Amino acid sequence: MEHIFPTYAQYPMEIVSGHDWHLVDSNQKSYLDFTSGIGVCSFGYSNDWIEQSVLNQLGKVWHTSNLYPSQLQDDVANALCPDGMLAFFCNSGTEANEAAFKLARKATGKGKVLAFNNGFHGRTYGSMSLTGNPDIQAGFKPLVPEVSFADYNDPNALDAITDDLAAVILEVIQGEGGVVSGNGEWLQKVADKCHDQGVLLIIDEVQTGIGRTGKKFAYQNFDLDPDIITCAKALGNGLPIGAMLGKKKLASAFGPGSHGTTFGGNKIALSSAKAVLEQLTPSFLKAVQEKSKTVFAAINEQIAPLTVVDGISGLGLMIGIHLNPSIKVDDVIANLQDEGMLTLSAKHNTLRLLPPLVMSQEDLLSGVNQIAGVLESIDSTVEL
Repeated sequence: MEHIFPTYAQYPMEIVSGHDWHLVDSNQKSYLDFTSGIGVCSFGYSNDWIEQSVLNQLGKVWHTSNLYPSQLQDDVANALCPDGMLAFFCNSGTEANEAAFKLARKATGKGKVLAFNNGFHGRTYGSMSLTGNPDIQAGFKPLVPEVSFADYNDPNALDAITDDLAAVILEVIQGEGGVVSGNGEWLQKVADKCHDQGVLLIIDEVQTGIGRTGKKFAYQNFDLDPDIITCAKALGNGLPIGAMLGKKKLASAFGPGSHGTTFGGNKIALSSAKAVLEQLTPSFLKAVQEKSKTVFAAINEQIAPLTVVDGISGLGLMIGIHLNPSIKVDDVIANLQDEGMLTLSAKHNTLRLLPPLVMSQEDLLSGVNQIAGVLESIDSTVEL
């Protein structure tokens, strides 16, 4: 690409079209997609309900700014928010985390925030400062001050939750960090300590939310009670939208003029989000849970026993296959692309799978078979 900053290490194909959970490149090669655009297109690439909702709004008005009330915003917020919460709409996950950072400091009058190593919260200055990955922060210091880090799932991290903190921010499953699930007991202790110390608990659901784990939000698998939730990615199924959700008690800290965005709550993006949430029914989430059981059973049977595989992690249709250091995850991804399948990587040599939630069980299992075949071929040539 001659006119684009080289900020992305890109694969050697351009995706030009898609249908259901298949993508097609400029050479007309078709791929089974286990990426969802990095957890974005959970309802695939030809969802009639979403398309019609967007087309209806395109025929009305595209944008009006937040200087005027919007019933569409309120309807989407009502469908999205847990009881007792309010929404602030923005355009991305990093903006949602910026809003959460600002709200926590302003509402508490305190500056310190605790985050976790290997967490990922975005690339703008506030959210990058909360991201426990030195590679992402490299070259951009000084960062936002008064952010400290602890080890995820470490009981000693509880000692760092003190009453001088404004907030603790975490992902219940660290996606970019290697699809690392939080220990349920540890997560509950973190939440309890936050509430005991008057510290706000921020749960980043940018990748885990909107059905990815078989619940609307992943924290619901662990019976937690967050003060602030951030989400984005799958909320618009490909149209840019994010949201910061906070308890109503925090509303006075975000009065007129305290925060804002020109495009946040855009009517086109919201029309897609409304259609997404209308389809995120209890029966749909139940189907995701059932698909997950089937997929994990197949992975545990076909993939986990291979000597090049060190472990399996994840929840719902958010899956990590942890590869032995003897092979490179990028090589596995390239081999799968050659065979017509798209996958992702994550930290710690992890093959990350985020298939569209609407993918058929047949194609989910077909994807598992493809991965098993590639890993078996590598397994037979590697000496550990």
